[in-house]
Amino acid sequence: MTLRIGNASGFYGDRFDAMREMLTGGELDVLTGDYLAELTMLILGRDRLKDPGAGYARTFLRQLEECLGLARERGVRIVANAGGLNPAGLASRIRELADRTGLSVRVAHVEGDDLTSLHPGSLAAHAYLGGFGIATCLREGADVVVTGRVTDAALVTGPAAAHFGWGPTDYDRLAGAVVAGHVLECGTQATGGNYSFFQEGDVRRPGFPLAELHEDGTAVITKHPGTGGFVDVGTVTAQLLYETQGARYAGPDVTARLDTVRLTQDGPDRVRISGVRGEAPPPTLKVGLNRLGGFRNEVAFVLTGLDIEAKAALVREQMEPALAKAAEVRWDLVRTDRPDAGTEEAASALLRLVVRDANQEIVGRALSGAAVELALASYPGFHVLAPPGKGSPYGVFEDAYVPHGAVDHVAVLHDGRRLPVAPAQETAVLDDPPTPPLPEPLPEGPTRRAPLGLIAGARSGDKGGNANIGVWARTDEAWRWLAHTLTVGRLRELLPETAELPVTRHDLPQLRALNFVVEGILGEGVAAQHRFDPQAKALGEWLRSRHLDIPEALL
Repeated sequence: MTLRIGNASGFYGDRFDAMREMLTGGELDVLTGDYLAELTMLILGRDRLKDPGAGYARTFLRQLEECLGLARERGVRIVANAGGLNPAGLASRIRELADRTGLSVRVAHVEGDDLTSLHPGSLAAHAYLGGFGIATCLREGADVVVTGRVTDAALVTGPAAAHFGWGPTDYDRLAGAVVAGHVLECGTQATGGNYSFFQEGDVRRPGFPLAELHEDGTAVITKHPGTGGFVDVGTVTAQLLYETQGARYAGPDVTARLDTVRLTQDGPDRVRISGVRGEAPPPTLKVGLNRLGGFRNEVAFVLTGLDIEAKAALVREQMEPALAKAAEVRWDLVRTDRPDAGTEEAASALLRLVVRDANQEIVGRALSGAAVELALASYPGFHVLAPPGKGSPYGVFEDAYVPHGAVDHVAVLHDGRRLPVAPAQETAVLDDPPTPPLPEPLPEGPTRRAPLGLIAGARSGDKGGNANIGVWARTDEAWRWLAHTLTVGRLRELLPETAELPVTRHDLPQLRALNFVVEGILGEGVAAQHRFDPQAKALGEWLRSRHLDIPEALL
């Protein structure tokens, strides 16, 4: 008995047509959509300040206007976290849509994640719930289930638990569903999108992924026939490493052991996931806290031609008086210029100024006035990419933790019944497992200076202010070299931005992978826009571009 679960959204703003594509492209039992991220919760919180009836992903409702009838016709249930900060409001709107279109649809939603009232000063504080609220809704006959802040994988574990009758202590089965859910959650990242070796397939319009789940917790990741992109062990490995940390991948229902995952190619565009072991979840639930951190402004000065460093020094000195009162000032000189360049743009560097303060006036008019006044009084060729504005608010993301029993996890059914969802009865403190043994190093031989990316893939992402960089080898021989070469010290050498930051390496031999967690590189999280790449999306590709002495036998 196979349960086919597809994904039609990896973020709020993903491909609008994906829901229709997934419903018409092949067989499905459940269609999920992931609309929430740390930044999205902040955006929805600001929406709700303006309109108390808002706070959910409007895109999802518009997609249902086109596709709800199609889903009912095909018998596909829909599960999405598009409820955001207001799942009850979204469920009500879906019922109105069904009534207006004459459809018989049972709509349920999940509550209990909202802990904002317990965290004064936060714009949105939401616990990450598990999948058993979703499972309860589906077992009671719901056709559509919308949630607020659940874990991304809960969109898969919930339907799987409902379909197969799993209980809270079926840890291995639940862990298998968690791994499948983690692969699906970012949509086309599992089918060739954002993939290091993207040139190995046609990824101009990758199809969205689906998982064929089995009662024992194993799964096959695939996609609808004829859709773009590709699914292989590499694309699945890349997504497995995305936004994870160590071998224990903790969630509210189960802790999945990523060091037990086995991936095998099961045919064209089919990768089998097996062997996943699960353990009791940790004793606490993660709570994402979003608050407004103050105001932010930015100016990018363009420096062209000769004397780049001296031009940068001049404008910095000229701007100092206007920046004296700012709480945080950051300058970055980005040397995109080339000597003897054939175009003006190629001859230019960027001097980026970012200013933050609780007072909008300090980052707004005072900054913009000082920058504009330099137009005829600074370095030769003075201009900026865009005139600075009045400053915009920025957010800060923080983690907190509460006991499982601190949330009122409730399934609210289509007939108004409210069924409580019991918290986890068994928990286990989260510890790092013993470091696994490494393979034998490669024998000595000739080497050649070359980019790491010739033999290894990478994917990186953000978790609050931290970033992870997952790196995997494509062959057993390359893994033998990578495991002994890419130490924390070597990573710091290759990525100097990490040199002064705490870095932890986690080894995942079954995936031929290393996962590095870099603490604090993203400041206060994506909404604070701390660095050039605020979500660390390209940190892994920067690492792949760096040169090392690589054995010629691997090249």
